[in-house]
Amino acid sequence: MSLKKTILITGCSSGFGMLTAARLAAKGHQVYATMRDVSKSKPLLTEVKKRGGDNNLKIIPLDVTKPETILAAVQHISAQEKKIDVLINNAGFGIGGFFEDLSDDDYRAQFDVNFFGVLAVTRAVLPLMRGQKTGKVINVTSLASFSGTPAFSAYASSKWALEGFSECLYMELKPLGIDVAVVEPGSYRTKIFEDNARYAKYFHDPQSPYYRISRHLRKLLDDHVRKNKRDPEEVAKVLERLVEARNMPFRNIIGFRSYLRYKFVRNVPFKMYAWLVNKVLLPRKD
Repeated sequence: MSLKKTILITGCSSGFGMLTAARLAAKGHQVYATMRDVSKSKPLLTEVKKRGGDNNLKIIPLDVTKPETILAAVQHISAQEKKIDVLINNAGFGIGGFFEDLSDDDYRAQFDVNFFGVLAVTRAVLPLMRGQKTGKVINVTSLASFSGTPAFSAYASSKWALEGFSECLYMELKPLGIDVAVVEPGSYRTKIFEDNARYAKYFHDPQSPYYRISRHLRKLLDDHVRKNKRDPEEVAKVLERLVEARNMPFRNIIGFRSYLRYKFVRNVPFKMYAWLVNKVLLPRKD
């Protein structure tokens, strides 16, 4: 194993964050796993105990939309460890719905967590890393960051913004000894489409001009979730490799099918891509 690192991870109550925290603690790293509500930490504690990383995990509250909790968490880690070697910005959620069904509040809530939350946590951690003259910032984005689909404009645009921020941040911090990377997962068997699913303000409104299409897409999504066998452990393994790598690659697309989609989107005319997406996802006209 590489040298023991002090790692701060956001969004650890389930999914990628929970599994990554458990893997890294089991490898001997000092992991500070954060979540909005620490009363929801039981699944993480169970996973960590199963893997034998109990002594290397500390759970502290952090809500990426509340600056006071970010400051308190970073100050606590700094007091305990005097450093933060790795920041994994994992906290996020997705809101579904067509643009006209989404309210301004829906968009703001999406960006507050997926984009501005990342900025806030990163801003709090960077002074420590600059003082150390070393560090890693790893941002979990999505395949949606480079390939939009109907009814996910809020989620996709928040992740596109995060990709742009990450590219600029990489260039700014590289001369200071701080490295930046993005991890771009596709869809996995996590709670983002189930317990954590959120929908546009007017998604369920029969008066919406998109009501019929929304019902159709919701059924497709539910069917996909039911059949999805992709193990989120794949993402946790990639994050572990990045933490322990001497030189991190900047862009990390996970899975062969995801890589093919990336290449396809980048190499075919956009109108062809959009036509194929609508052909697959939208219902036939009566």
